[in-house]
Amino acid sequence: MTLGVPPTLRTNTDAGTALRRLAWAVVESSEELIMRIKTICQRNPVTVRRSEELLKAAQLMREKHIGYLVVVEPDATDGSQRPIGVLTDRDIVITVVARETDPRSLRVEDIMTREPVTASTADSVDKALQDMRRVGVRRLPVVGPRGELVGIISLDDVLNVLAGELQNVAGSIRNEQVIEGTLRR
Repeated sequence: MTLGVPPTLRTNTDAGTALRRLAWAVVESSEELIMRIKTICQRNPVTVRRSEELLKAAQLMREKHIGYLVVVEPDATDGSQRPIGVLTDRDIVITVVARETDPRSLRVEDIMTREPVTASTADSVDKALQDMRRVGVRRLPVVGPRGELVGIISLDDVLNVLAGELQNVAGSIRNEQVIEGTLRR
């Protein structure tokens, strides 16, 4: 069985060729293997209201050891939280501290990024990464089917998953060598 492998990959029967055949089969059926945002996003994001004092938001960041807050507003129909903006520690530094503005005079809405790009729980990780790259951010709020906030996806989340996958690949290679060594004695 060639699994739809191109002729150039069918000529050798060593382990490397078997791996190439498997990789080609995975590429052909990749639609089934697409990782969705909902599987890796962080649930229960820390949120803030637009009317909150900026100092309170900064204190919340410090207390929670985070640099990103989702600015939300309740939906009138079902009470869920809808993301209407985001606030980062970088926003505070660049917009307030570097300009020597008095933070006591500001509210979250004064410096938040409005209408943030969001990721849907049904989106692929690849789509989220493309969106992050396009708008130049490291995190996106994740919304459910009705636009309700369900989490946050960050580059750190994606890197953790990729590191785990690479560890599995390395483990497979190590095990192949051990098994081959045992069988070929």
